[in-house]
Amino acid sequence: QVQPVESGGGSAQAGGSLRLSCTASGYTYSTYCITWFRQAPGKEREGVATIDYDGMTTYADLVKGRFTISRDNAKKMVFLQMNSLKSEEAGTYSCAARRYACMWQPNAYGLWGQGTQVTVSS
Repeated sequence: QVQPVESGGGSAQAGGSLRLSCTASGYTYSTYCITWFRQAPGKEREGVATIDYDGMTTYADLVKGRFTISRDNAKKMVFLQMNSLKSEEAGTYSCAARRYACMWQPNAYGLWGQGTQVTVSS
């Protein structure tokens, strides 16, 4: 089983960048899809980017061209590089894992990290 742990959250100005990391312990990590979700205060959790076990990526329309998700299977880590951040993108960012196929629905994931806070000041 994979247990994700996020790191790298913090503060950035609008237009700035942050890089989040998700470390996932577990022997079969390489067979898992890892997805980054975010949740702003008072809003529903939404998917940001996914990366499957083959390295195929998908992005939410609002972040395409600005965010990049990548993985290093040898280190059992997934990264989310966030550029040109917007103030409305502040919130709690969580990585979640599920075996094989990636999905956008949060309830399809049973393995979650504790989340990391991102603050974006305008």
